Amino acid sequence: MRTFSAIAGSAAFFIAAPGVVAGLVPWLLTDRWGLPWSALPGFVPVGGLLIVAAIAALLHAFGRFALEGLGTPAPLAPTERLMIGGIYRHVRNPMYVAVLSIILGQALLFSSWTLAAYAIVGAIAMGCFVRFYEEPTLAHRYGAEYDTYRRNVPGWLPRLTPWRG
Repeated sequence: MRTFSAIAGSAAFFIAAPGVVAGLVPWLLTDRWGLPWSALPGFVPVGGLLIVAAIAALLHAFGRFALEGLGTPAPLAPTERLMIGGIYRHVRNPMYVAVLSIILGQALLFSSWTLAAYAIVGAIAMGCFVRFYEEPTLAHRYGAEYDTYRRNVPGWLPRLTPWRG
C-alpha cells in the first residue's frame, strides 16, 4: 500500500472506529456531554489527563500503522509489516487501551457510572475480538515473528521499559 493511501485509510478508520466508540457513543450516553463535571476531588484533572494522554497514544499508534506498517488498523487493509515499534514496544494493543482510557477518562470527568459500565462492556468486546480474531490472524500472517513479539510484550497493561526485540 502506498503511504498516501495508508494515511487516508487510517484517518478514515480513526473517525469510523475510535471516533464513534470513544467519542460519539459516550456523547450520546451522557446526554450530549450535558452532565456537569464531577464534584469529586481529583476526578476532573485525572480524567482530563487520562483523555489527553490516551488521545496522544492513539494518534501515535495510528501514525505508526500508516507510516511504518504501510497499512491501516482496519482488517480490510492490514499493514504490510508487523507493528512492533514505538508504543508497540510497550503494549501489543495500544489502540484498544487508548480507547478504553478515553472512555474511562470521560467516566471520571463526569462521574458517570453509565460510561464506566460502557467501558467494561467495551473491554470485554475488544478482548474477545483480539483473542478470537486478531491474535490468530496475526499469528497466521506473521508466524514466528508474531509469536516472539506476543511472548515478550503484554497485551493490555503496558510495560514501563520498551521491548528491545
